[in-house]
Amino acid sequence: MKRTEIQMAIEKARKHLRKFEMEERIREFPVSSATVELAAEAAAVIPARICKTLSFKSTEGCILIQTAGDTKIDNGKFKQTFGLKAKMLTPDEVLAYTGHEIGGVCAFGIERTDVKVYADLSMKRFETVFPACGSDNSAIELTCDELFEISGALEWIDVCKGW
Repeated sequence: MKRTEIQMAIEKARKHLRKFEMEERIREFPVSSATVELAAEAAAVIPARICKTLSFKSTEGCILIQTAGDTKIDNGKFKQTFGLKAKMLTPDEVLAYTGHEIGGVCAFGIERTDVKVYADLSMKRFETVFPACGSDNSAIELTCDELFEISGALEWIDVCKGW
């Protein structure tokens, strides 16, 4: 993604957060925050507090799952919850569905109606978490309730392991 496209992606997230009067809380780092480890270092928090947004195929489009940074998807729980096997999107599909590239994927500013957002219970152990804001060097600190509301999550789910 070119730098101008990355700026457009963060602007989409910023515009979405503006509706909740939270755009000023976006943090842009001088270093990459494209992985959980890099984001934790940039935000000066433990990796588990980074909210990673994972993208999966569904029969109707795309499922986004916001989860704590120290988790992995439990395939059995995923299948029980969604009735299908967990199959991640390709990087091109992620961009097409979300408008954000891997490393900056978030549920902010998504315009497609075939993208369903969920929040995993693994994040609820923390007062605040840090999801990306559309670019590979941005994040915002949100309470779990704020994240749920702002992301338009449909429900809290339990599909992760390892925490």
